[in-house]
Amino acid sequence: MTDRDRPRILVIDDEPQIHRFLGPALEAAGFAALRADTAAQGLRMAAERTPALVLLDLGLPDMDGQDVLPRLRGFLAAPIVVLSAREREEEKVAALDAGADDYVEKPFALGELLARLRAVQRRAEARARTPTETVLRVGPLEVDLAAHTARVDGGEPLKLTPREWDLLVALMRGGAGRLVTQRQLLASVWGPAHLEDTQYLRVYIGHLRQKLGPAAALIQTEPGVGYRFAETVAGG
Repeated sequence: MTDRDRPRILVIDDEPQIHRFLGPALEAAGFAALRADTAAQGLRMAAERTPALVLLDLGLPDMDGQDVLPRLRGFLAAPIVVLSAREREEEKVAALDAGADDYVEKPFALGELLARLRAVQRRAEARARTPTETVLRVGPLEVDLAAHTARVDGGEPLKLTPREWDLLVALMRGGAGRLVTQRQLLASVWGPAHLEDTQYLRVYIGHLRQKLGPAAALIQTEPGVGYRFAETVAGG
């Protein structure tokens, strides 16, 4: 595979050691790595080179990464994974709500980062291939949007309330591995007037897990941030 055939990944980070560490690893994983050391350089390269993925640090010297996100999202549909040493839940939620597809804390394990990149890449490719897909599948769970049914391991349709159905669909739409914030779920299922009603969400997540039975472990909690679907049930 030549560099021209490899998906381009733009790494926007002002730490030289991050580029020295990630560059060879990303190349070995099948990407063509592009380097940007500032927000201005990253925005320019994103517009000119149209990367398939972006890794964005929040602590840039010329602009806060939280401000870079909406600018990237203004013209770039590619997945954006945030890299940051900021550990506050508010920072994660703000980045995800601003358009990031995932958030990885520094220091990070290379294996986890590469797995996150593969997950967001698969979701982007799936959206491009099947923009009108009506059947969503994650592990043993299958949701048929047209028939309005959800099944585990091909069994009988689950008896879900309208809210539980809407919540399940909102969680699944991005595919396995996608982190969805509490605010995103509340806005999608209950509306913008309920963005702070996180207790609603916890109660309904609990109900949904009970009804999913052996597939309940697919719903993973990111404390204080939101939820994501696993790709498989552990041990399955």
